[in-house]
Amino acid sequence: MQAGHYVGLLHRHPLAAIVIAQLFATSLWFSVNGVGLSLQQELGWTATEIGWLTMATQLGFITGTLVTAATGLADRVRASRLFMVSALLGALVNAGFILLAGVWELALAVRFVVGLCLAGVYPLGMKLVISWTPQQKGWALSWLLGMLTLGTALPHLLRGVTLDLVWPVPMMLASVLAVAAAGMIARLGDGPHLPPAGRTPGLGKGFRALGGRDFRAVAGGYFGHCWELYAFWTLVPLLVAHELARLDAPAGLVPWLAFAVIGLGAVGCVWGGRLSRRLGSLRVARVALATSGLVCLLYPLLAGLAPWLLLGLLALWGLTVIADSPQFSALAAESAPPDAVGSALSVMNAIGFALTLPSILVTAWLWDDIGLWVLWLLLPGPALGLWALSRLSGPRGAGRH
Repeated sequence: MQAGHYVGLLHRHPLAAIVIAQLFATSLWFSVNGVGLSLQQELGWTATEIGWLTMATQLGFITGTLVTAATGLADRVRASRLFMVSALLGALVNAGFILLAGVWELALAVRFVVGLCLAGVYPLGMKLVISWTPQQKGWALSWLLGMLTLGTALPHLLRGVTLDLVWPVPMMLASVLAVAAAGMIARLGDGPHLPPAGRTPGLGKGFRALGGRDFRAVAGGYFGHCWELYAFWTLVPLLVAHELARLDAPAGLVPWLAFAVIGLGAVGCVWGGRLSRRLGSLRVARVALATSGLVCLLYPLLAGLAPWLLLGLLALWGLTVIADSPQFSALAAESAPPDAVGSALSVMNAIGFALTLPSILVTAWLWDDIGLWVLWLLLPGPALGLWALSRLSGPRGAGRH
């Protein structure tokens, strides 16, 4: 395919290009988790140590998000250029993990830097969507979050198709996909509808936005969602392995089923986006959060049921646990002060991702001791999130957008 024809194809379908690039680049996020069982077998790591590596990535993302928001970097540099550089650097550092995995402190540092790079991928993907499809940003955001979810699941698929090969192979494949993502966005460039960069409000206005009742209510719902989400994603391979062991099924099925459980969240995001057009964002967010919370409550209580039934319950959990995320973004943008939407969303995302750290740590740490009952430690997230959403008032409480 000639370069000119390729660029023309990207410009005719910019949303498809952006979401595919998001899918490829975010495969870096859980690339270690995809080979986690292999690392435990070959390097003697525990589930707790895999959890620490996941937390290092989360902490890097939080740090990167705050830095870009505080410095206005995302407004001073073209979105496509920052995405490209971040994806390329993330690919390089992710590949470096293969060489440095034997030194624990360096392994943690590498995953932290991967998280930093992802702060130039995920938020910039949202900005690129707005620059190309401003009239369809709600629908487009559902697709973007869906691809983020599928990108999170992708390392498990990469491990599944390379199960007979050494663990560095799927890690390298994730880096190759990130390089491809960088190339796509470099060719696409920024859209024509990107608002001109102005004075960056700074984080102060973002924190002050939490003083508003409706924005604080939406943020509270999002915080509860975050407490549950990433810890659940971290536990999925362990939960799948637990049920497969009861079936005496081959362990080689773990990455395939883990990919399916997490990847179903992409369907949940798109499905939630469609429903929100008719029911409103608030109602969709409440139903998704309540459903995932109910599964979280019931799963340990139903541990004696047939493993296939519990795997089906995991699939329902994977479908609903992320379906509310695009709706929280839409509600937050609607509820934030008009002059500080960007900063308010940055602060909300940073706090939400910060809450993933203790939930990942405590669940990974206690998994070997209490098994499935560790899931109840995630319950406060959906419960407090639903309570916070009940505090919404006025027309925003109707959830229409």
